[in-house]
Amino acid sequence: MIAKRLPSKGTRMFKVSVPAVAAGLFLSTWIAAQSGVADDSSQAGNSASWPQWRGPSQQGVTDQPSLPTSWDEAAAKRVAIPGDGGSTPVIAGQTAYLTSGVDGKNTLIAIDINPDLAEPTIRWQVPLGEDRGNKHRKGSGSNPSAITDGKHVVAYFRSGDLACVNTDGKLVWQVNIQEKFGEDSLWWDLGSSPVKVGSMVVVAVMQTGPSYLAAFDIATGELKWKTDRLTDAPKEAAQSYSTPLEVEINGESAIATLGADHLTIHRSADGKELGRLGGFNPGGEEFFRSIASPVAEGNLIICPYSRGATLTAVDMQKVVAGEGQDAILWFRDDIGSDVPTPALRDGVVYMVSDVKHDKGTAYALSADTGETQWTVDLPRTRRSYSSSPLVAGNRMYVTSEDAITQVVEPLGADAKVIRTNEVADDEEYTVASLVPINGRLGLRTKNYFYLIGN
Repeated sequence: MIAKRLPSKGTRMFKVSVPAVAAGLFLSTWIAAQSGVADDSSQAGNSASWPQWRGPSQQGVTDQPSLPTSWDEAAAKRVAIPGDGGSTPVIAGQTAYLTSGVDGKNTLIAIDINPDLAEPTIRWQVPLGEDRGNKHRKGSGSNPSAITDGKHVVAYFRSGDLACVNTDGKLVWQVNIQEKFGEDSLWWDLGSSPVKVGSMVVVAVMQTGPSYLAAFDIATGELKWKTDRLTDAPKEAAQSYSTPLEVEINGESAIATLGADHLTIHRSADGKELGRLGGFNPGGEEFFRSIASPVAEGNLIICPYSRGATLTAVDMQKVVAGEGQDAILWFRDDIGSDVPTPALRDGVVYMVSDVKHDKGTAYALSADTGETQWTVDLPRTRRSYSSSPLVAGNRMYVTSEDAITQVVEPLGADAKVIRTNEVADDEEYTVASLVPINGRLGLRTKNYFYLIGN
């Protein structure tokens, strides 16, 4: 049976008979030759081990060995973070970079994480425009993660400021894309992080009114291309806080973007739209803003949508070929994730539910069929889940908003929580995701950056 459209609400699970999508970890090396740009990160002395939100492959997975599984407040080194922000840190060499609104200014902060130090320390902080603050209690003007190629660090803020500094904190270039292309019309706080594609940084703006993707040269700030991304999504459904993905289609680097009721695929070299798939909001719901980002492996892309009510697997090659709804491989409307982005490795999707009826359930699904491989009910917490899970080796790390991290092991039929780790008191809070740091872990909370492990 072949899908002609996304199923209407109430369908429990929908599959089509198609050849299994080839498994294998999505390429984490940047396909610079196909994108028409050169990647100099391999030559950078300060190599980036976690260069952007969700890591090198953007799938929320790491092969770093021997990450800690047990810690507490006393066992975690920390440094106080000034201001207010929610961005997940990125890592290059022995430095972590994160953003915050400090004294009314957008601020990029560099933290020295040298293991020989008694505790992490702030190396420098640089102001990059006027902080616009927050609309939502969970948000801030500094939600997006930075990107780094080991030589440069690019930060993006709710104010529209997109700026690059070198690893010494010296400003290289700065542009305000709202002044350049139009004011932000999002109802809530900017959440989409920039993406590193070769030697470019790509920003997606999905909002009510003019929406677009824009690519800038990391080293110079030159606008390489800008392309419209217009849809017929109604009201708030036109707004998205998700982050695009670099993918490979027919041997060519491309950018997959989910939001405004559509999946679009653009060629990295010039931004040209190669294909799009609609139908993620068949009922025309006006408030289906999207937050969780997609994950991809091979031709397969997994799309969380409908405020956590649906999960759809799509063959991107079929989207580019113009096959419409026949590109849908499977669909589920009994599980999903609204804010946390899933992780994907070796044909398995790992996710945590934050929707009311299923909050705190961790899942492993077959990426090829959508079938559940295991579920784990996480211990109750005082708050919900905004952080995205990290998969490392045979473990899954899930952090709730009260900065409590559950470690699930093994990733198999008998999965269970093996550790519950807390680094903060009752007043601590986080929406940032856990990151691996050369055998250690980094966790950013509202007030601190924690360095966990020896």
